[in-house]
Amino acid sequence: MKRIRYSKYTGNLADELEMESLLEALSDFLLDSGFRSPFSRFQEMGSDQTIENLREAVRQALEYGDLFDDAMQQRIDQMAGDGELEELIEQLIERMEQENFVTFDRSQQGEQQPGHISSSPGQAGQETEARFQVTDKGLDFLGYKTLRDLLGSLGKASFGRHDTRELATGVELSGGSRLYEFGDTLNLDATATLSSALAREGLSLPLNLEYADLHVHQSEYQSSCATVVMLDCSHSMILYGEDRFTPAKRVAMALSHLVRTQYPGDTISLVLFHDSAEELPLSQLARAQVGPYYTNTREGLRLSQRILARQRKDMKQIVMITDGKPSALTLPDGRIYKSAFGLDPLVVHETLEEVARCKRSGIMINTFMLASDPGLVQFVQRVTAMCKGKAYFTTPETLGQYLLMDFLSRKMKTIH
Repeated sequence: MKRIRYSKYTGNLADELEMESLLEALSDFLLDSGFRSPFSRFQEMGSDQTIENLREAVRQALEYGDLFDDAMQQRIDQMAGDGELEELIEQLIERMEQENFVTFDRSQQGEQQPGHISSSPGQAGQETEARFQVTDKGLDFLGYKTLRDLLGSLGKASFGRHDTRELATGVELSGGSRLYEFGDTLNLDATATLSSALAREGLSLPLNLEYADLHVHQSEYQSSCATVVMLDCSHSMILYGEDRFTPAKRVAMALSHLVRTQYPGDTISLVLFHDSAEELPLSQLARAQVGPYYTNTREGLRLSQRILARQRKDMKQIVMITDGKPSALTLPDGRIYKSAFGLDPLVVHETLEEVARCKRSGIMINTFMLASDPGLVQFVQRVTAMCKGKAYFTTPETLGQYLLMDFLSRKMKTIH
């Protein structure tokens, strides 16, 4: 008689750990903004995205033990005691690469890139330490996780679409029917159409339908929107013992995920503004860091307008996230004029001129302020009054809630 002997299953711990949970535990490390928080378990590590730093971050996430149940944590502690923790870390990093959450570049060369996008230290032409980058899939997951957390804090929410007060002949029914007009979506109201024909022809077969009998359903007109998120990466975003830039990056990723999954007709772009301004692909957002920069709001607005000019959308808006008043200006000869003391009249005047151009172009500016000093409040009030946008004075903890509430609310006032 054949016997089957059962033994205790040990398995491969690296295959049992949920990669999403590990990525969530590493999110502060992956989205590092250059802020060294004394309360972060990653605070002693450098900001470079090297493989060695990734190993150390995974080690700390495993040892911290807030992602695993007691049984799983005991197995991790046992592997650490047996000297097998390093092997587990290597297996987890390999899984991250295989599942396309990160990608490695083991032969990267080059020097520090301009525009505060972090790169490895070293001289040009020299080999640098092996590095990694967060992939689009990794950013998409982090954005989804942030969006889910933010919507959860708002309570039940329906994504829907951008609603307006206008009625059109779409598919979703929200109004009565009317006579068909050339160019309408042929979403026939069969009852009204047949009733019109019967009233004219009577109960006879065959029933002759005429053009005047056609009735179509009405639905709410839904338009598309082009959005540019302006992120302030001046030095004040990590000063005063508070990291304001990382929450802003998280919100930008969540907003991008929302637009791509729920508003496929919309577009979203990202602009970083500092001494100057630059458009940043969303795939590079995780690597963006704060630098020793001033706040050139005008240059950010100018670049945003050029981006929006390429978009043929019903609505165009700028979402500006900042914590400082304008303190820099690009002069006609390309030099950067900087003024760190108060509201410089020249900088303020030129910035407000750019706001006026946005208004003439039909671009709404919604401003999310992470500070509330009197000079900043005064400047934002003038911007809001000029472009008829909205201003929110919030904190890094509540930024995402305010921004998503604004985005998910009615935003069609510019086309009414």
